[in-house]
Amino acid sequence: MKIIRAMTFNIRFDNPADGEKRWENRKKATSYIIKKYHPTIVGIQEATWRQIRDLKDMLPDYTFCTKGRVWDDTCQYPTLIFKTEELRSLDNSEFWLSSTPSVHRSKDWGSAFPRMLSFAKFTMKEIETPLIAAVTHLDNKSPKARRKQAELIVNWHNENDLPSILMGDFNETPEGEVHSLFTSASFVDTWKELGFPEDETSLTHHDFNGNPDKGRLDWILVTSHFMVLNGEIVKDSVDDIYPSDHFPYYVDLALKEGV
Repeated sequence: MKIIRAMTFNIRFDNPADGEKRWENRKKATSYIIKKYHPTIVGIQEATWRQIRDLKDMLPDYTFCTKGRVWDDTCQYPTLIFKTEELRSLDNSEFWLSSTPSVHRSKDWGSAFPRMLSFAKFTMKEIETPLIAAVTHLDNKSPKARRKQAELIVNWHNENDLPSILMGDFNETPEGEVHSLFTSASFVDTWKELGFPEDETSLTHHDFNGNPDKGRLDWILVTSHFMVLNGEIVKDSVDDIYPSDHFPYYVDLALKEGV
């Protein structure tokens, strides 16, 4: 059985207002966590191009899916990273979650920031069945924007019937409308599939102090093609430094027989 370990990780953008918690002081902890838990594929959120450049230098065993990307200093890019020795990328692309998805930095519906979906098609080594992985970050202010952004992703998802993994910071708890939109569109919430509780142990935002406060905002959703074997919210710090204000979350997946 070939295992895919998928991790979603909001790494927090490099914000000068964060002071001692700025990226320069967190980047080693971020790369350490990825190396320690060795995910097959990672969906990061909030990464600026400089942070992506740093992670490329620190994670030589991983490939970054950025083909055709328009780079600028103003963007936070959801980005897929995968283990080069374990997956083969067939193609990758991205679009903005707006009424004009091909327009760089476009936003609508009262979204506080431009939001994006990045996705790629992969095969695993020695397994020819293709799969799709995607990463996103929905808006943090507008419930309407989150709903419309989720609807765009669902419409995109409905155009294929491949095994799919959707990771991200959805800026909403599982009790909200966004979660219902995805689960109604054939996605399974891996946390719920594993039977884990919706309590203080499931919260993923913690404001750099390790004390979670805002609910389970970070999800990994999969289609029914996958068995969900195991999962964990990673609450490690490195030398008393948390890599982000969100805890990363990973799951171990396997394609069901006959897929």
